[in-house]
Amino acid sequence: MTQKKLYAGVKLHEIRTKLGLTQKLFAAKLGVSLPYLNQMENNHRPISTSVVLALAQEFGLDVTELSAGDTERLVGDMREALADPVFSDTPPLADLRLVASNAPALTRAFLELHSAYRRTQERLVSLDAALGQDSERIAQSAWEEVRDFFHYIDNYIDAVDRAAEHFAGNDPMAAAQSALAARGIEIVVSEESGLRRFDPETGKLTLSARASAPTRDFQILHQVALLTQIDLLEATLDFARFQTAEARAIAKIGMANYFAGAALLPYTRFRAAARETRHDLERLAHRFGASIEQVTHRLSTLQRNGDKGIPFFFVRVDQAGTITKRHSATRMQFARFGGACPLWNVHRAFETPGHFLRQLAETPDGERYILLARDVSKPGGAWGEPDRRYAIALGCDVGFAPDLVYADGLDTANPAAYEPIGTSCRICERRDCHQRSIPPLEHKLHVAPNRRAILPYEIGL
Repeated sequence: MTQKKLYAGVKLHEIRTKLGLTQKLFAAKLGVSLPYLNQMENNHRPISTSVVLALAQEFGLDVTELSAGDTERLVGDMREALADPVFSDTPPLADLRLVASNAPALTRAFLELHSAYRRTQERLVSLDAALGQDSERIAQSAWEEVRDFFHYIDNYIDAVDRAAEHFAGNDPMAAAQSALAARGIEIVVSEESGLRRFDPETGKLTLSARASAPTRDFQILHQVALLTQIDLLEATLDFARFQTAEARAIAKIGMANYFAGAALLPYTRFRAAARETRHDLERLAHRFGASIEQVTHRLSTLQRNGDKGIPFFFVRVDQAGTITKRHSATRMQFARFGGACPLWNVHRAFETPGHFLRQLAETPDGERYILLARDVSKPGGAWGEPDRRYAIALGCDVGFAPDLVYADGLDTANPAAYEPIGTSCRICERRDCHQRSIPPLEHKLHVAPNRRAILPYEIGL
C-alpha cells in the first residue's frame, strides 16, 4: 500500500500556538529551517517523517493527532456535494484537501449552504406544503445538526467520557443503583412496551421486561446521567451552540447515551480488555454485560489522546440500506445522502442472522480494510409487536489485522482477496461495478445503442 503524504498545516499551527512558540523557535526545536516550517504550516509541503518524530520526542505529542480531525470527513462531504449536477466541474482531490485543511470553517459553511439547497429542491419536487411559506427559513434539520456535531468531534467527548469512567468505578451498575437509591428512586420492571419511563413525582424508574438485560442496564445509566451529570451535559451543550432548542434536546439525549455507553464500558478497562481479547466482540460483550452493538459502537469511540484504540469505523443500516448510525475514525467516510455501497458485507448480514461475516475490501483510493458485519435484530417481545431489524459493520485498516481475532485465516497479503467497494454510487469512481445503481455524477456518460455491457452506458474519464 502506498504511503499517503501528510498535509496537516492547520494542525501544526495549532500545536505551535498552544505551546506559545514563535515560528523561529519551533523550527529550531523541530530541526528544520524557518522557510520549511512556514511551507508546512501553509500546506505547501507535507510534514516529513523527521518532523513527526521530533514532535513525538521533543513535545511528547501523540502523532496520530496530526492525521486526526475533520479533513478527511470534510473532503468526503465536499466530493459528494460537488458531484451534484448543479456544479459543472469537480475540483481535483488535491484542491479539496487543501481547502479542507486551510479553511475548515469556510468548508462547513459551503456544506451547510449545499444542504439547504438540497432541502429546498426536495420540497419543490414533493410539492410540500412548506412551499408557500416564503418566510420560513429552510435550515438544517435538528436531527442532521446533531448527527453532524457528533460526526465532526470524532464521536468522542473527553469530559463526559472521563466523568462516566470515574462514576462507574469497578462496577457501573452497583454505582447506578447506589446513585438512584440515594435519591429515593425505585426501579420497576414492567411488561409495558416502552424501554424507559421515569416519574419524578413518584420516584419510579420503569423499565420494560421485554428488553434485554444490556438494554435495561443502558437505560438505567442513561437516566443516571440525566440525574447526576446534568451540569456537565448542559455545559457541553452550551459549547456546541446548537441553532434550535429541538437540536439541543436531541443532543442532550445523545450526550446521556454517550455517558451510559462510557459508564457501561469504562475506557481504561475496556481498552485493555479489547487488546487482551484481540477485539473479540462476543467475549467483550460477555465480560462487560453488554450487547454486540454496544461493544462495536464503543470500539469506534476509543479516541482518547495518549491512549487511542484502533481507529475503527462503525455503521448501522436498516433493511432498506439506510444508514441509521455512522462514525469513522478512519479514512473511510460515509455518504451524507442515500445508502451505503451495496457491495459491503453489512447488507448480507440480514441473510445470516446470528453469524459474523468477514470481508477484505478495497476502496477506490487504494485503501484496504477488514470489515466485520452482523445482524442485530431486536424482537418486539410480544405477539403483534414488530421486530426491528438492523445490521452493523465494524472495520479498520488492514494494517491492524494482527490485532483482530477476526483476521485469522484471511489472506490479507493477496491483492485478489480484496473486494472493490465504494462510498455510494453517486460519487464512486469505479467504471465497471456490476452493482452500480445510478451513474456517477462526476463523469460524463457515453451511450452506444449497438453495444451493451453490464450497464446501459459507458462511464467516461
